[in-house]
Amino acid sequence: MKARMPHESNDNESPPATALHAEPDAHGQAALLLVESLIHELVAQSALTPATAVDVIETATNVSREIAEDRGASAETLRTSQSLLSAISQSLSRDIR
Repeated sequence: MKARMPHESNDNESPPATALHAEPDAHGQAALLLVESLIHELVAQSALTPATAVDVIETATNVSREIAEDRGASAETLRTSQSLLSAISQSLSRDIR
């Protein structure tokens, strides 16, 4: 009889159900911080206008809604995603003059 190995996960698998609400996803947090920092730096370097950056975030907001609908994501997950994108958009909107 084989001993059962604990569940091992990688980036290509969904986390086990018990891990879904334990803590925020470290990969997701790092990715969001990296992308937001990159957008702000592109604006600071005048490689991207603040208005264009806000348009990019609006596109991401619409896409996240479509993905959530297609995958049957919970209302809470969609709300959280939309809230994060809205906060980024608001921080970039302050740079539009």
